[in-house]
Amino acid sequence: MKRALISVSDKTGVVEFARELVSLGWELLSTSGTMRMLKEAGLPVTSVSDVTGFPEICDGRVKTLHPKIHGALLARRDIPDHMRQLEENGIGTIDIVCVNLYPFRETIAKPDVTMEDAIEHIDIGGPSMVRSAAKNWESVTIVVNPEDYATVISELKAEGQTSRETRLQLSAKAYTHTAEYDMAISTWMRAQAGLPEKLFLEYDICQPLRYGENPHQEATFYKTAKKVPYSLATAEQLNGKELSYNNIQDANAALNIVREFKDKPFAVGLKHMNPCGAGVGETIAEAWTKAYEGDKTSIFGGIVAFNREVDLATAEMLKPIFLEIVMAPSFAPEALDLLCTKKNLRVLKVDMDGVVKNQMACVSVNGGLLVQNQDLDTCALSLDQCVTKAKPTEAQMKDLEFTWKMVKHVKSNAIVVGCGGMLLGVGAGQMNRVGSAKIALEQAFDASSGGSTVSLRSTPPLASQSEAPVPPLNVPRVAVVEPARLASNALNLVLASDAFFPFDDCVTLAAQYGVKAIVQPGGSIRDEDSIKKCDELGIAMLFTGERHFKH
Repeated sequence: MKRALISVSDKTGVVEFARELVSLGWELLSTSGTMRMLKEAGLPVTSVSDVTGFPEICDGRVKTLHPKIHGALLARRDIPDHMRQLEENGIGTIDIVCVNLYPFRETIAKPDVTMEDAIEHIDIGGPSMVRSAAKNWESVTIVVNPEDYATVISELKAEGQTSRETRLQLSAKAYTHTAEYDMAISTWMRAQAGLPEKLFLEYDICQPLRYGENPHQEATFYKTAKKVPYSLATAEQLNGKELSYNNIQDANAALNIVREFKDKPFAVGLKHMNPCGAGVGETIAEAWTKAYEGDKTSIFGGIVAFNREVDLATAEMLKPIFLEIVMAPSFAPEALDLLCTKKNLRVLKVDMDGVVKNQMACVSVNGGLLVQNQDLDTCALSLDQCVTKAKPTEAQMKDLEFTWKMVKHVKSNAIVVGCGGMLLGVGAGQMNRVGSAKIALEQAFDASSGGSTVSLRSTPPLASQSEAPVPPLNVPRVAVVEPARLASNALNLVLASDAFFPFDDCVTLAAQYGVKAIVQPGGSIRDEDSIKKCDELGIAMLFTGERHFKH
């Protein structure tokens, strides 16, 4: 009679699996809790202790570490001397091993886990049996995942044994199982011991991708075992084509922005990893209107994300625009029906509940890997951070908070300009900060002009006549949300910078475009130059002491 050893922590489907084996004439060996469960199910089971002639000792720490178990697993059936030794020592073969391991990951995930509890959930005998069986896969079938029970039973019923191909695949899965287990233990123990010189990464395949950034590059999307909010790995795709590598990169960047905004409805449009429009409003429709009007050109072919359910009114505004992806925590049924009429539009429902905890951000470099914590913290702004004579108004403080949250998600050098809860200008990735400032300010002045063709020479004259004004710009009429209100704010813009100003040139340029308040980290040896220039021009400026480079 062939024998199967069953000893599992995850008992999903194990009784049914064991019952099928018994019906096929197999003898069952088992230990402890699994043995009790099988006996309670009315199945004949032999205790491993009866096989070894030795009791379980040390609170169950030692039960299967015995030659009558490992000899039964490791003996090669095609080597006569191995089989002779088994016979001489009264050892029968074990041909199926069904084992999975103590729940170590689940144990250390508990917030109050102790070292003692974690150590007690490190399996010793289980991995030893798994590895022994996996090593002798030509003769032994090792099953570590309940999902494989059906395949094993099906092949036993059809052929009386598992196929060589199946045994090889199950062996590979078994080694993966023990490798993941040991990696989790090693990572946790090294953290307790303060040993950082090794890094183990564990990701499961989420989906293969058609290609990477470009068609000649291969790519695959992997996910962590732990579910986290604002993740594409667990998003539900409700419509549209399969996500591409670039889609995933851009959509992830958009979700990182969305998670900054919780208090009010928020919408962001994103293109090539940078926001091209964003807004907060009393409704999600108003938030989207602000986001769209901030840059109607760049959003073409872009990605849109919301922090509230998308309603029909918003969906009706989205439908005429060519977009790659629309993401939200939920969609009203009629809104979803409307968006799904565009068969290629990817519509994603993304979990946005729960606390966002810091996790590793990894970037590959030639021959290595850079690892850091994600940039999750965004300090709150207060009047105590103001370093200038002029102080921001209540409305300006709200806009400074808005732009400060946005600028950390723009490629450095980063400058953003906003007003009225609306992103009006983005300067990203320029080689000097004043270059980014000029791009953002020109775009912002264009969007905030509110209708009539104007010249920048209509702005108040500079306090310092030695500063040359920028050339006049003819700004075409732009239809914006609440144009009358924005027109009144056209010279009340605020500006945020992801890092300090090395010179006062950004302040000078900002004044020429009507900026009235600035937020930046500070920390330059020439901070006083920028403060002095702000005082000279009547601009309020806050120093946060917090930099947000995004390379």
